[in-house]
Amino acid sequence: MQEITYAWFAFFDGQVLIEKQADGWHIPFGKEPPVVVPEGNTIHEIGTLDGHPVRAFALSVPVEGNEDGLRMMKDLRASFDVLPFEEYRMAGTASQILTWDLNSRFCPRCGVRTVQVARIAKRCPQCGQEIYPRISPAIIVLVKRGEDEVLLVHARNFRGTFRGLVAGFLEPGETLEECVHREVMEETGITIKNLRYFASQPWPYPSGIMVGYVAEYAGGDIHLQDEELNAGAFYSKDNLPEIPKKLSIARRLIDAWLDGKI
Repeated sequence: MQEITYAWFAFFDGQVLIEKQADGWHIPFGKEPPVVVPEGNTIHEIGTLDGHPVRAFALSVPVEGNEDGLRMMKDLRASFDVLPFEEYRMAGTASQILTWDLNSRFCPRCGVRTVQVARIAKRCPQCGQEIYPRISPAIIVLVKRGEDEVLLVHARNFRGTFRGLVAGFLEPGETLEECVHREVMEETGITIKNLRYFASQPWPYPSGIMVGYVAEYAGGDIHLQDEELNAGAFYSKDNLPEIPKKLSIARRLIDAWLDGKI
């Protein structure tokens, strides 16, 4: 009987263990975990990758890089730049499962330690409360003015100096479309029209999903919400500032606009 080779995702504090192979960086594959699984930590079944079952576990301490430089811990967001896309995407899934596991060890209703009863389900043995991974929905919107201008902003929590798109979390009781209109008004003071859905993207930082939209400028002057944004303006296609990297749906929206597809 042939032994199973697993794809292993080992995480510590938002960093994933990767190894350098002849064709570049990859997550470890093997019959056994690439490092010792800390006592008491659960090995989670995540899915499949290139025909290999995927397993993930949390580390208690980071793995030190080896002397030949063929193994290291890499920030999940930065791993997009070095891992094959499907491995990066599965790393995001694994990270969300491990975040859920860490945050659901005790019942939020009565405080009793929970029991995992399925791949993404836990149950409290005392009160029966069931706990599933929490996914926080957020919107992101490209606002265009005419055919040649786009609204770009710099949020205070952005990593870097690039200009991105208006985004924000869904609030209780509102639709995604209402969230888009509210966020644009709150953050910039302008109104929009002709709102259209574009696409969505898992956003495992730590456990979200970004829902992308396209809208047209309707009216008003830009008045930035100081606690959220420190820059914002309409830019023409021939005068763009630094924009987000390919990692994000923000860049997909901007590229689609530049290519005349939206």
